[in-house]
Amino acid sequence: MIAIYILLFILIAFFIITNLPVFGRLPKGLRLEKIQHQANYRDGALQNQSITLMQPEGVSFFKVLKAFLFEKHLNKTPDKALHFIKPNLNGSPKSGAPEITWFGHSSYLIKVEGLRILVDPVFSKTPSPFSFIGSKAFLGTDVVKAEEFKNIDILLITHDHYDHLDYNSILKIAPQVKTIVTSLGVGEHLEKWGVKADKINELCWNESLTLFNSLKLTAVPARHFTGRKFKRNQTLWSAFVLRTENYQLFLGGDSGYDTHFAKIGEEFGPFDLALLECGQYNAYWPYIHMFPEETVQAAIDLKAKVLMPVHWGKFSLAMHPWNEPIKRVVLAAAAKQLPLVTPKLGETIILNEYLPTENWWLEE
Repeated sequence: MIAIYILLFILIAFFIITNLPVFGRLPKGLRLEKIQHQANYRDGALQNQSITLMQPEGVSFFKVLKAFLFEKHLNKTPDKALHFIKPNLNGSPKSGAPEITWFGHSSYLIKVEGLRILVDPVFSKTPSPFSFIGSKAFLGTDVVKAEEFKNIDILLITHDHYDHLDYNSILKIAPQVKTIVTSLGVGEHLEKWGVKADKINELCWNESLTLFNSLKLTAVPARHFTGRKFKRNQTLWSAFVLRTENYQLFLGGDSGYDTHFAKIGEEFGPFDLALLECGQYNAYWPYIHMFPEETVQAAIDLKAKVLMPVHWGKFSLAMHPWNEPIKRVVLAAAAKQLPLVTPKLGETIILNEYLPTENWWLEE
């Protein structure tokens, strides 16, 4: 009898915990119907364009977990606090060219043609449902707070993983933004958290939206996956093409390397700048994140004039040294003669005017 009570208690606790708001909510109703009518919806889930295994054949989830927990990995975090430049978040642009401020990982602010676009803002101490679980933000990277962002025109969310869609950051930022653009299905999480439906715009792959009469966003395919609890790929994952009257940027989100980059480059390129992930890779999951050399090739495929590597510099979500991604990208870009921009955390680049390339991570 005691065993039954213990089991019942565990089940009740599990139900309560997994239904906390931080986990979001799976799509339902008309939103679910739209997802189920997508060309890449099969077998109860959204699919990548190419067959995409979470791990290579012969590599189990438990093997990956064992490597995380028990194998020794050196320099996964910096030895000291990283240098962070305190940016002017709410000031006017200094130039007519796009200005981009990177906050670490995949969070950055774009100022272009009088508009302010905030991408994948994660300002919690850890990218997980609970603050006591998972990688902690590197020392020195917590200078900017979510509540500091005012008058954001567009909040862009590429997909629903915790290191891109942060519950606590959204609660503080969303009330201050004019409109939200995200991948199909992610709006269900946002509505669960109290965001008004009329503020949310969800895009399917190859669907476009023009905002403020001058800025066009198009969702394009990526090679990744989604899910905040146990059921994967119930919401879409996307990269975005951002086009203004004078500039075009590629906002990559998360993606493994595949032929979609070349197809996007042919259809939408060239790009003035591509922001692409370069970190959190491993041979145990080679299809859902890019190795740094693949990041460089993806930028070339996209016909990008300049590459800005992101998805590194704040959290350690893989088993490589914290600054290995950027070291490898620099070498690969030099070999391919691809222009690179490597701002410090909090530093603002100005396209065609100020593109810093200092190897600041070697001094940390």
